[in-house]
Amino acid sequence: MVEFSLSPPRVATMEMGQAEFKLPEAKNLPWSFNRRRFLRSMGRMTSVLGANIAFAHCMPRGLIPVALAQSREGFVIEGKDGLRVLNDRPLNAETPAHLLNDDITPASRLFIRNNGLPPVEADADRWTLSMGGESIKTAKTYTLGELRDRFESISLALTLECAGNGRAEYYPPAGGNQWTTGAVGCPEWNGIRLKDVLEDCGVKRDAVYIGYYGEDRHLSQDPKKDAISRGVPLWKAMEEQSMIAWGMNGDPLSPHHGYPLRLIFGGWPGSASGKWIDRIVIRNRVHDGTKMGGSSYRVPRYPVKPGSEVPDEDMMIIESLPVKSLITFPRSGLKHSLAQPLRLHGHAWAGDLEVAGISVSIDFGQTWQEADLGKPVNRLAWQNWDAEVRFPKAGYYEVWARAVDEEGTSQPMLVPGWNPKGYLNNSCHRIAVYVG
Repeated sequence: MVEFSLSPPRVATMEMGQAEFKLPEAKNLPWSFNRRRFLRSMGRMTSVLGANIAFAHCMPRGLIPVALAQSREGFVIEGKDGLRVLNDRPLNAETPAHLLNDDITPASRLFIRNNGLPPVEADADRWTLSMGGESIKTAKTYTLGELRDRFESISLALTLECAGNGRAEYYPPAGGNQWTTGAVGCPEWNGIRLKDVLEDCGVKRDAVYIGYYGEDRHLSQDPKKDAISRGVPLWKAMEEQSMIAWGMNGDPLSPHHGYPLRLIFGGWPGSASGKWIDRIVIRNRVHDGTKMGGSSYRVPRYPVKPGSEVPDEDMMIIESLPVKSLITFPRSGLKHSLAQPLRLHGHAWAGDLEVAGISVSIDFGQTWQEADLGKPVNRLAWQNWDAEVRFPKAGYYEVWARAVDEEGTSQPMLVPGWNPKGYLNNSCHRIAVYVG
């Protein structure tokens, strides 16, 4: 089963064959269904499933029967356009590369990555952000209105990527969502600088890290357990581009992306950019919250044999993500005329660094042609690129893209070193083209 996020007056829709079932809109709560309406709809749901729902009275609110949730064809996520569902509890979905062609990613095309279940209720008018921790000078609590009024508002295009993006290519397979290329995007985020809030509270000299806590629920729904609680070093938190965000592309955050408040750390694993945050702590040591230890968002300190076990003490926390690129136009599988050049478009990014160049190949990396690379609209935004290629004869081709960062590090042509969780695959993206 999957827990769906709804915000009135919209509905989520599932289709099976010619049948359509619309879940009732929530009356007041953006994260739950009205129980009475939900139960009244059981007759329609039963007709879609083709059987009576045993123990229907026990069904938790907000849950979609797994028979519907696992029907990937026609599975519609409210507010999303064309995303592919990888997991339905918690909900995780990626965006096909050709749907990421926009230079600034629309909210409808941004991937969804959840570690737990969204909050039951998210009311911006009553939401608060508490600041605490061992290394804070003055603990404070802010309402959203106070954050808006007291601190300078900013808008920045920042690249957000899951550290497991590309995991599906590793062998032996690594556990976790089998992302291909679509767990990345670069919207424009609206909010304030995190450093302004940290400075308003005061940071002690022994501070080294910040951690966050959010209102998302552990999958067990045990209130004593956090779904996730990660963080970043203080220096990263104090960067001009590190944000507390309440909006995306000029609109309020959607429920899928942390409404009403979240963190954004461009160029670092998306797990550091906590959603639905209500507390930030300033730590005098590396934050020790849920998914900060063990193998979570960590890679081996040294190369390892594929499939081997790595002791926790030999793992290190992932920080800046590696250089990477994506071909977003045309769509893979294109049939193209031999007489015409093929126009290409895409994006490239490099964690904390800037991309210095990008090239494309049509002969499996034997030769490379430089593409036109644009500058980022601001630091930590992805960079857009364009190229045009001609094919010498009819046949099947693969177009490959390879980016190089400002320190001279290039994307590998093959999948990079294996790691137990399948993180940081930045091998060249490629698309198929049939020329004739």
